Amino acid sequence: MEKEETMTTFNLELNNKPNKNGLYNVQVRITQDKRHKRIKTSVYIKSRTDFNANAKNDNWIRKNEPFHVRYNAMLVDELIKAKDVYQTLKADNKASLENIKSTIVSSETSGSFLEFTKLRTTEIYNQGNYRNSKKYNTLRIKLEKYLETLNKSDLLFSEITTGFLTKFETYLRTIENTRRKDKALLHNNYVVKLLDTFKALTTNYLKTNDITDKLNPFDNFKIAGTTPTHKIKLSITEIEKIETLDLSVNSPIWHSRNCFLFSFYFAGIRAADVLQMRWKNLTSERRLRYQMDKAEKFKDFNIHDKALELIKLYKNDAAKPNDYIFPFLDSNADYAQANTPQMIATLSPELKVKLLNTVNSKNTLIDKYLKEIGGLVGIEENLTMHIARHSFAKRAADLKISNNINKSLLGHSNLKETETYMGDFSTQETDDAMSTIFSYGSDPKAQLVSMIKEMDIEQVNILIEMVMKKAK
Repeated sequence: MEKEETMTTFNLELNNKPNKNGLYNVQVRITQDKRHKRIKTSVYIKSRTDFNANAKNDNWIRKNEPFHVRYNAMLVDELIKAKDVYQTLKADNKASLENIKSTIVSSETSGSFLEFTKLRTTEIYNQGNYRNSKKYNTLRIKLEKYLETLNKSDLLFSEITTGFLTKFETYLRTIENTRRKDKALLHNNYVVKLLDTFKALTTNYLKTNDITDKLNPFDNFKIAGTTPTHKIKLSITEIEKIETLDLSVNSPIWHSRNCFLFSFYFAGIRAADVLQMRWKNLTSERRLRYQMDKAEKFKDFNIHDKALELIKLYKNDAAKPNDYIFPFLDSNADYAQANTPQMIATLSPELKVKLLNTVNSKNTLIDKYLKEIGGLVGIEENLTMHIARHSFAKRAADLKISNNINKSLLGHSNLKETETYMGDFSTQETDDAMSTIFSYGSDPKAQLVSMIKEMDIEQVNILIEMVMKKAK
């Protein structure tokens, strides 16, 4: 008696558990003998209600999703590929549920590491992780350029050996640095980052393809360490020159100077966070509270007098809580409604890229004006927003503020990072430290208190003896 043919069906369903960015993945569900296998697609959506499980005419993603046309076309392609794999396996009587899934997963890369890199880049881009997708794409471009020197157009995973990695690293270290004309070749730290990205993608390839019996080629390849870089740090005298520089009010260079000082006044806030700072981050208790864009850590600072004077320059009755403090970003832009890192993570990839590119371009513009400011006050090296962070660290170190406190102020993940750069602690400790750091230029009594705080016990005793002799 002929064996009855097994029924195999293909459908789409939504994973009801969101990823860390709050996005939901659409999956291909393969059903056979009442058993299921699920395969992730490259489509992620923000709202579960945007998915229509009972779709007609391939319209699984509803029109509420701005990119529904593109996403539906992508899902059609992925369903067709899955069914094609099934038909091929069926012809050879190998269409088991396990074989279908493993073949689909492996066929997505065809053994090609470059294809895998492209797919992975697209996947995490659609998840909203633009920064990593950019890193992966940069690596792919470098790999393709290297393969051209070998007269090759593709790179199979099996070709990634310790020898290949060694030769690729040598190639990277011979590439001209087109971004920095003052540097002949790519910086060692940039090469290290590229190789770290390569390693991360390789590890992901092994995991995705369930390759457990093959050693990671990076296991026997040592990536060099990063090289300490020279960090430009301004003295407090140079900071005061910038503070007192006469600039035309409300001009771009005036706003740029104020962004730099705002960063310095609040423990070296990163440029992206300064540009995205909103009035709602300033509380009635005279504190600045915000969530770091890079690390998503919460920061809480007392608004000391110098910072308050600067903030008053921008305060107006028409300002709304959600408006940006500084005028470089448009408070009415489509991305501006996302006012926390978590909300930004749920933006569409296109809006997230738009926000990131806008922030980067405005940062570049500010740095251009800061370079001009540096020239006006006699600073020879290029002044940038990031130097505000370095300068704050120098000021704290000069005043012997402990690295434990600096770690909290700078928002570092660990003490080693703080120590290399030059947990959380109570706001009283950080408030006291900030008060000491920004006591320069204040009244003599405050300066005297600041000086005493810097003294050790022996110096304090000598000062007391001098005062008592003077009193006699």
